[in-house]
Amino acid sequence: MTATTTRPTSTDRRAGRASRLWHLLIVVDVAAALVIQLWLILTGGPDPNTGEAVASVGIGTRMIQTLSYFTIQSNILVLIAAATLVVHPARDGRVWRILRLDALLGITITGLVFDLVLIRYVHPTGWPLVATIGFHYIAPWATLLGWLIFGPRPRIDRGTIAWAFLWPMLWIAYTFVRGALVGWYPYPFLDVDVIGYWASIRNTAVVLGVAVVLVAIFMGLDRFRAVGSAPAHEGEEREPPAAP
Repeated sequence: MTATTTRPTSTDRRAGRASRLWHLLIVVDVAAALVIQLWLILTGGPDPNTGEAVASVGIGTRMIQTLSYFTIQSNILVLIAAATLVVHPARDGRVWRILRLDALLGITITGLVFDLVLIRYVHPTGWPLVATIGFHYIAPWATLLGWLIFGPRPRIDRGTIAWAFLWPMLWIAYTFVRGALVGWYPYPFLDVDVIGYWASIRNTAVVLGVAVVLVAIFMGLDRFRAVGSAPAHEGEEREPPAAP
């Protein structure tokens, strides 16, 4: 017997269009925040990540520092992942799964750390405030909510998780090595020169612990919500396995 093909229903098509629109709005939000960030770098304005005026620092140094923020890297990953979902709401593939999980995990941590820790250190106004809202409020919770509603799933497995933790570990190593060399750390709770190595390592371990818990929750939800449903988004056909 040959496999039959199930074409997407009108409900599937609506879900696909809604997913595309949702992720397009995320793309617009992150892209706009990144443009504002770049403009502030070029004009010597205050840094949206800290609210500090750092006009005395050269543009090259400011660019490197900006790209060194976990916030910025997370938002860039979100931008890429969301853009791919605009094109294909049911996107899959080993590399894409890692990208998607890194974006989801990184941006969720970004939102939590900002709301619980960093907000007491920054008081942006004007355009830095607009960028801050885009980076730390809209992107994190829109990404998380979009993943909960639209998926696609299942996409999280043990292999994906193992590879997804490579980026955060490399970021941690880079942050401490570069900080030791140039005396600059992206976040106060990691600033060895101010709080010391042990406090910095402790804070890093806490964030990693939160990341492990989040990944466990994500994996559980990914599997639970995938049971009994494999919706075909617009343009995708479902093909059950061929009978012997």
